[in-house]
Amino acid sequence: MFSGEPEILARRRTLAVLQDEVRRVLDAARELPTCYSAMTKGDVAKTKEALNRIMKAEDDVENHRRMLTREVTNIGTMMMNREDLLRAAFDVEEISGFITGIAFRLSQVKNKVLKKGELEDLVSKLIDTAVEAVQRLNEVARAVAISPSNALDLAASVQKVERQMDELYRRTESRIMNEVDSIKDLILLKDIVTALEDMTDRCMAASDSMTILGISL
Repeated sequence: MFSGEPEILARRRTLAVLQDEVRRVLDAARELPTCYSAMTKGDVAKTKEALNRIMKAEDDVENHRRMLTREVTNIGTMMMNREDLLRAAFDVEEISGFITGIAFRLSQVKNKVLKKGELEDLVSKLIDTAVEAVQRLNEVARAVAISPSNALDLAASVQKVERQMDELYRRTESRIMNEVDSIKDLILLKDIVTALEDMTDRCMAASDSMTILGISL
């Protein structure tokens, strides 16, 4: 596919695939607040609809990552930073997996469990923070192709969100341990908030990979 094409054209095309991958991850992330809101209202149908849209987005993300892998293979040695590109693509795909896992677990939560104390509000804030991390990552991905120097500045905003998540996660985990009596509910909620933190950490890793990619362009 890339035979005879200059490196700059090959790079543009692979970066476009990476940007599409990140965009679909953002689409999936934006469904998390919808899924959570439906769950807290006991709306099983809307919760399932949101989960199905997230699963569809995950399939699209995987397809984009496979497409990018094939194209990088076709490029061969023409593109010197192909390892950085692939690392970023796999980091982004992993974020998608976290989102699907979180949405599935949310669909299993009994909404009455969240009515204790400020748990409902805390989990909502965790979800919003995780979505913001993906939004920031999307900005980094777009900047890499247009202005790599701006990507470095935008990557700092991902790190800022990640730090906010760490603080919020510790607060929420403490609340869960103190206010949830059922072992089953406790494990489920702890899995959800831990996955949200891990998802944000993976956004930071993907941002780092894209920053390295931007520097090497």
